[in-house]
Amino acid sequence: MTAASQNLPSPHFPNHTIPRVWLITAATSPVGNALTRCVLAHGDSVIAGVQARGPDDNNGDREDELRAFWDEVVEQGWQEKCRVVSLNGRTKAEHILRNMALCQAAVAEAVHVFGKVDILFCCASEAVIGTVEELAASPRSLTLVRDQFETNFFGPVNIIKAVLPTMRKKMIGHIIILTGITGHLGTPGLGMYCASGWALEGFCDVSILSLAYEVAPFNIKMTIVQPNLEINVLTNRITSAPRLPQYAPEHNPAPLCRTIIGGLLDRFEGVDKPAKGKKSSGKLSSAEIVSVYPRLPPQMSISMLSETINAIVAIGGHENPPARHIVGFEGVASVKEKLKTVSEELEDFVEVSCAVDIDDKEYESEVLDQKVGSTQ
Repeated sequence: MTAASQNLPSPHFPNHTIPRVWLITAATSPVGNALTRCVLAHGDSVIAGVQARGPDDNNGDREDELRAFWDEVVEQGWQEKCRVVSLNGRTKAEHILRNMALCQAAVAEAVHVFGKVDILFCCASEAVIGTVEELAASPRSLTLVRDQFETNFFGPVNIIKAVLPTMRKKMIGHIIILTGITGHLGTPGLGMYCASGWALEGFCDVSILSLAYEVAPFNIKMTIVQPNLEINVLTNRITSAPRLPQYAPEHNPAPLCRTIIGGLLDRFEGVDKPAKGKKSSGKLSSAEIVSVYPRLPPQMSISMLSETINAIVAIGGHENPPARHIVGFEGVASVKEKLKTVSEELEDFVEVSCAVDIDDKEYESEVLDQKVGSTQ
């Protein structure tokens, strides 16, 4: 058993009479890897999705981690409960048919081996750093915007589409989407990352007549899990667009995340080292497009992920799961503050908003008399 699996706090799974089958879309990510180990140790079965290494992908560590994971699977005797499949939901024109086929093949493998998919956990993610202007500065940087949505939005959408027929036929299922509090809060320098999260939120959100309402009659439940920003950003690939000089710290006082994240990377041992004498923050501020994989110290990774992992296993397959779960007091406080701001702004302009309803004056006066967020 690895140090990570030894030190995670004891999870609390919901009551169930038979082992569940999980489909985890990015089992090589730190979140996916930790969750896979946790549910296998509990006795559940897992279809573990892995992405093939791309030509520009220099993250050999993830391959080493996958080999170490499979060694543990063999050591613990989990081979019969775990299958590793190639999975990539991105929809670039030249790969759309192939990647949709991979999603369908992953679901088919689960049904063939285990007979069903009880829980789909979507956790594939990457972060593109750059201001809106920087990401529009060249055709290559514009491609980064598309790539951001391919991974963070279209990927989950495609695997969800692939699994729905199986869950609908079985009249049971639970889809869990890992996003972040960036689904509520914008972050300077992470505009496209936040936008891709908001798009996924809109696709899945139960507060509008969207996917969650569409599949509810088939007993398929949906949960959006929103951990703090660092859970997804600091555990997956970070790609930085070339910085424009106008957005350098000496010219722009906005707290851009490039500087903040670069400073965090400088503190981690084992992060890809830039040229001698330069710091990671300088690397993220390069005149070229650069990508890094943060290599978190093991104990930092354990402590950072444990709350999120325990939240997911407590929710996964629950008879009455929450529609949205925010992990950690910092995230809760941030979202509360955002909702408070929205309510205050709505209240400030409620008369202007209601002025357009010229044919419903009676209802308008009722709205004006009632404060936003109050109850009768």
